[in-house]
This record gives sequence, C-alpha cells and structure tokens, in this order.
Amino acid sequence: MYLHQQLQARAETDNPVRVALIGAGKFGSMFLSQVPTTPGLSVTVIADLRPGAARAACAGVGWTPERIAATDFTDDAAAALARDDVDVVIEATGHPAAGIVHARMAIGAGKHIVMVNVEADALAGALLAAEARAAGVVYSLAYGDQPALIAEMVDWARCCGFNVMAAGKGTKYLPAYHASTPETVWGYYGLTPDEAAKAGMNPKMFNSFLDGTKSALEMAAVANACDLAVPAGGLAFPPCGMDDLAHILRPREIGGVLDGPGMVEVVSSMERDGREVTRDLRWGVYVVLEAPNDYAAACFRQYGMNTDATGRFSAMYKPFHLIGLELNISVLSAGLLGQSTGSTQAFRGDVVATAKRDLRAGEMLDGEGGSSVWGNLMPAAASLAAGALPIGLAQDVALRNDVAAGEVVCWADVAMDETTGAAKVRREMEAQDSTQFALSIVCP
Repeated sequence: MYLHQQLQARAETDNPVRVALIGAGKFGSMFLSQVPTTPGLSVTVIADLRPGAARAACAGVGWTPERIAATDFTDDAAAALARDDVDVVIEATGHPAAGIVHARMAIGAGKHIVMVNVEADALAGALLAAEARAAGVVYSLAYGDQPALIAEMVDWARCCGFNVMAAGKGTKYLPAYHASTPETVWGYYGLTPDEAAKAGMNPKMFNSFLDGTKSALEMAAVANACDLAVPAGGLAFPPCGMDDLAHILRPREIGGVLDGPGMVEVVSSMERDGREVTRDLRWGVYVVLEAPNDYAAACFRQYGMNTDATGRFSAMYKPFHLIGLELNISVLSAGLLGQSTGSTQAFRGDVVATAKRDLRAGEMLDGEGGSSVWGNLMPAAASLAAGALPIGLAQDVALRNDVAAGEVVCWADVAMDETTGAAKVRREMEAQDSTQFALSIVCP
C-alpha cells in the first residue's frame, strides 16, 4: 500500500506520525497493542482519567518498560492536546460530552482528530466536521469500527459506478432486547453477573450493544458520512445471512424490506424465534449493490456473485472487523495523507432517547445502556420536527413529564440547561442551515 510506503519513509527519517490518545479503555488498548510493531508511528502522550490504569494497559498489551517510560501519561486532556509533539488525536473516551470538548480542542489546536467516540459524532458530528474542514484539519471516523469500514465499502461501490441499495452491519438482535437493563443484560449473553464482573465487563456498555442503541449510533454515523437515508420507522433488524443480503435488502416494492433505495440497515444474526441465522453477519459489515446496466448484471453471474432472483442486486461484505487493531489506518490516513476514513457530510440520521418502560416525572434518566431509555434511529428531519432528545444528552437529567414505554423523550420533557456544554453545541448544530452540511460525496 502507498500508505505503508510513506510510513516506512517516515520511520527511516526518524520523523514519526505523533499521536495523542484520549481514553485507554478497550478500543484504545487494542490500538496501543499495534504501536510497537508499527515503525513510523509514535504515541507521545496518553490522557486518561486514571493515568495509572493507562500505564497498566500499555504493560498489559506488551509495551516494554522503556517504551512506557518514554511516553507521557496525564489526566489533563487539554494539556495533551496543546502539545507541539502531536499530529493526530484519537478520541476514545466513549463519553459524548467529553468527546465534543476534546474534538473542538483538537481542531482549535490544528490537530487531526480520529473520532472513535461515535456517541459524540452522532450527537454533533455535522458541526464538528464542518469546523474541522474550516480549520484545514481532518475529522475522521475510526477505521476498524464498523462505520468507517462501511463508509469504505460505500465509497468503493460508488467509485466503481454501482448504485448503493443498502449498507450496514450485523448484530445479535431480538425485539425484547430493547427493554434490557444493566441488571438483566448478562442473561442475554449467557453469563452470570459474577462472571461478567470477573472479566471486567461494563454492564451499561454491553447493554448498549444489546438494546439497539449502539447499532443506531453507528448507523447514524454511516448515514451522515455516506449521505444514505434512514428508515422512517427506525432500524428493522431483519434476520439475514450473508447469502440473502441482496434478496432482503431491496426496496419493499420489489420484495425486500427497505423503504426505498440507498438506506442504512442492521441485519440480525437471529431469527425472531431465537434460531441462529445461517451464515450470519453478526461481526461483519456489508453493502448491497445494484447493477447499473445489463452488462454489469451479467458480470455478477459470470464471476460467481450471489444475487437476488432478478440478477441485478448483489452484495459485498466483510464477515469480521478488528476494532482498535485496525485503527492505524485512520491515524495514518490523517497524518500522512490528510484524508479521513469517513467523515460526517450531512445531518441525515439522529439517535433519540426512547422510553424502555413507563417513565414518571421526577425520574433521572440514566443514558446509553441504562435502564430508562434506549437510542432509536430516526431521520434527522423527523427528530428535529418532533423536538426529540438525543440519546447523548439523556444522562443524569430529570424528567418534567411522564413518558410512556416506547415513546420518544423530547427536549420539553426534561429539565436541562441548554446554554452550556454538549446541549449548547447540539443546539448550535440544530440552528445551522441544513444546507451547510449537505456536501457532495466524492472519492477520496
């Protein structure tokens, strides 16, 4: 790859791409594990609320004592971002409010920002990406996480002249999961609470994976980066294996499940009765293609592609993704090429707080992965028209009104100061003329 050639040149001249990592959790640790075997890449500083835990994470992934000693550890993210020896910032905290603050600091300091924090991207990514472009720096989705991999596949399809019918990922899903709480989540994973605790597994985080919130956040990121449409009724999670993608992910009018062409969707690895789907895509990503002409459709058949009955629809997919082990691609694309691996282009999809049960006025919402609300994907226009509360702002906020199970929580339903912090940034984004974010999609 040309990227690797440039990286080698930087290594040979002792001029590495210099990185600041914010958040040394699982994703950050996976990235850190690859640093010792990537000449030309240097992590100069790691910012984490627990610097000692960050040091331990480095040791745990195989860093030598000498490498750890040569790296600065701090709990002051602002100081880390202001350093002169940082080219690219990785935001991997998973906290939406913190992510917005860190992204703006990085952009203001002239640093490229790789946004592992999909929660922050879904909340205010259109504004952050626009600010980065104005500042001449890269704002990028994180390669290895599903949204960037999907964006790459969509870009490939469009650059090859194919129509993109659908794009998305797989997950384990049943409708009952929307009501899952941190207290009930481990049963769905086949674990006891003690087993999960011994493994250091965070119940809210894993509940977010299960209850549909994380899927909604990731599909919002894809819709906003790739200018794809969002299902009017939210993600349907149709059961679907690799061999059936082209048949199921077509418009409803021709026998599929989509509202129309060019949609995001997540497929389930389980049938609704709990049986496992054959050749499921639980860990993977996909894009469904439509042949633009009869000749291309004939080539689908000639080269063994799996098509629907018409022969005009086929699919490409990756069965797995490697999370932080692949993050170098984003870091190096930004640091060496000045390019993103997917970046918000338009505010097409939003993720809104939706009641898991009947909620009463005076209750405190406990946010993503909690027991009160889950994040449902909506078209951004519908969300704004309804005054829906983004899931990223549904943490530690009191309800003014009762909200019935299954209903969307609105801004008017909560007591929130909208003049400060992440709420203010979100309101700034909502106030922007939507055409500011409606940029054309081009091949990088």
